Amino acid sequence: MTTIRTRSVAGIAAAALAAGGLTALAAQSAAADEPPGLHVTDGRLLEADGTDLVLRGVNHPHAWYTHTTTQALADIKSVDANAVRVVLASGDRWTRTDSAEVATIVDQCEANRLICQLEVHDTTGYGEQAGAATLDQAADYWEYLYPTLAGSEDHIMVNIGNEPYGNDAAVNAGWADDTSAAIHRLRHVGYEHVLVVDAPNWGQDWTHTMRDQAPLVAAADPDANTIFSVHMYGVYAQGSTVTQYLEHFVDAGLPLMIGEFGWDHSDGSVALDTILAESERLGIGWLAWSWSGNGSPVEYLDLVEGFDVTNPSPWGERIFTGPDGLSETSVEASVFGGAPDPDPTPDPDPTPDPDPTEDPGDGSCTAALTVVGSWQGGYQADVTLTAGDALNGWSTTLPAGIVVSQLWGGTLAGDGVTVTHAPWNGTLGTGATTSYGFIGSGAAPSGAEVGCSAG
Repeated sequence: MTTIRTRSVAGIAAAALAAGGLTALAAQSAAADEPPGLHVTDGRLLEADGTDLVLRGVNHPHAWYTHTTTQALADIKSVDANAVRVVLASGDRWTRTDSAEVATIVDQCEANRLICQLEVHDTTGYGEQAGAATLDQAADYWEYLYPTLAGSEDHIMVNIGNEPYGNDAAVNAGWADDTSAAIHRLRHVGYEHVLVVDAPNWGQDWTHTMRDQAPLVAAADPDANTIFSVHMYGVYAQGSTVTQYLEHFVDAGLPLMIGEFGWDHSDGSVALDTILAESERLGIGWLAWSWSGNGSPVEYLDLVEGFDVTNPSPWGERIFTGPDGLSETSVEASVFGGAPDPDPTPDPDPTPDPDPTEDPGDGSCTAALTVVGSWQGGYQADVTLTAGDALNGWSTTLPAGIVVSQLWGGTLAGDGVTVTHAPWNGTLGTGATTSYGFIGSGAAPSGAEVGCSAG
C-alpha cells in the first residue's frame, strides 16, 4: 500500500529537463520564491502559514444560475465544505461572467470561509465539442480578470480551463504544450495564485496524457505552483483504477486533486466509495459535481434538489454525511482564523428589535422577468421579486403561454403558471428581494408582466 511520499517540484523539473524538456517554456527554473498565500510544496497544497490544506467541497454552476450563488455559497458552507469550485464563463460559449460578478464571488467565498476555485467552463471538450474555447482564449479571460483577483492568493485558486480537450488524439497531443503556454501567460501577467490544470479526455485522462506529461508541465511553471486535476466518472468504475491513478501522482510527488466526480454517469458507474476512501488515505482533495441545476439526462448529479439545502438528494446525503464525506473529513482553512465568533459572551442587555410591531407579512410586492439566454425551442429566465412591504410568503403568476420545463428557487403549482416561495425565501423585509429561475419551452417572452401577491 502506498503511503504519502513526496519529491519537490524542483526535483521533478530537473528530471524533466534532464530528459530533454518539453519546449523552451520548460527551461524556466522551478526553484522560485515561495508564492504568497496558497502554494504547492513537495507535492502538497499548503496555506501561507504552512498548514496542509486538503480540499473538501462541491462544484457550483454560477455561470448558468447566477441568481443562486449568494445563497448557495452559504448553504455549501453549512454542509461542512471547506472549498467550492465555481463555474465561470469567458464569453466564448456562454454569457461572460464579468469582473464585477467575480469580485462579488471572491468576497462571498471569503465571507463564508470557503477556499474558492474559479474555473472557465467554455473550454470544455475542445477539439471535439463545437464552439469550445482554447486554453489561449481562456488565458485572455484570466488576463482580463487579473486586476480583480490580484491579492486574493490566500483563498482563491485559478482553474485555467475546464476539461479543455475531448477525445481527439491529434488535438490532445498538444495538451502539454498548450497547458504550459497558458501557465506561462498567467505568470507573465502577474498571477501568483495556485493554478489548477485539467486533464484531457473530458477531464478523465483515460489515455494517461496528463499522468505521463505532468512532470513536464510542472517544470514549465516558473512559480512551481500548479496542481493537476482529474475528473472521475465512468472511466473510474473499478476501485483499482482509482487507486492506481491516485498513487501514481503521490509516488511521483506531483500535486493532484479530483476536480469533479459523481456516483454514476452516462459513461458508466463510478467507484465512489473508493474515490472517497483513497482520497482520505492519500490526502488528496476533491470537489463533488454539483450543487444543483443539472439538466437531463444527468439531473441525478444534483446534490440538492432545486438549490434547496433542506432537500438533499441521496447523492448529496452520501457526500455530506456519509463515510469519508464532508462532515467526517472537511477541515476549515486556517486562513479564516478558526472560530468565527471571537467574543461569544452574550450581551447582558441586548438592543431590542427597533420595530417589533412591524407587519409580519401581508404586504405588497412586484416581480420582473428577465430572459437570461435563449436557443431554438427554449430559453432560460429569471424572475426577481421585490417586497414593497414585509412579506411572510409570496405568490407570482407567470404570463399566459409560458411553459415551464424546469424551475428552481420556487414551487410551481399544478396550473403551470403560479409560482410560490421555496422554504427558504418566503419571508422578506420591506424592500428586500429574492428570485427564482426556470427553463421554458418555445419562444422567449418579450415584455412579459409577472403578477405578484403576498401569501
